[in-house]
Amino acid sequence: QRRFTRLINGIGTLPYSERLDRLKLTTLAERRIRGDLLETFKVVNNKVQYGQNLFKLGRSRRNLLMPRTNSGVNLSRDVSRLNDNFISERVRSYWNNLPKSVREASDVNHFKTSLEYYKKETDTLSHDNFWHISS
Repeated sequence: QRRFTRLINGIGTLPYSERLDRLKLTTLAERRIRGDLLETFKVVNNKVQYGQNLFKLGRSRRNLLMPRTNSGVNLSRDVSRLNDNFISERVRSYWNNLPKSVREASDVNHFKTSLEYYKKETDTLSHDNFWHISS
C-alpha cells in the first residue's frame, strides 16, 4: 500500500499519512482491527455459526476476558508471541475500549455505522490514529 500510493502523480512525495488522508484510505493495520472487531461482534452476538469458543465474556457479557492459562505451566516466548496473533488476543483491548452503544448494536450494519461514527468522533477529539497503532 505504501509503495502503491507513491506511484500516484501529485502525491507520491508526500508522507504516507498525508497520502492516505488525500486518498481517504486507512492503514492495513487499521483495516485488520476493524475486520477483527466485525468478526468479534458476529461471534459474540451469535450472528454466525463458528467461533463460539474463541472468546470468554465477562459476567456483563460486554467485556472480553483473557483466556485461562494452565497454572504452573510457563509458555515459551515463541508460544507467547504466537498467542498475540490470535484474534481473541488481538481484538480484546480494542473491543473492551469501545463504548457500550457500539458493542450493543442491534445488527452488523448498525455496528459498522456506530464503529465509523465512533472512529470519526475520536479522530476529531484526539487528532491521533483511531486505533492508536502505527500508520
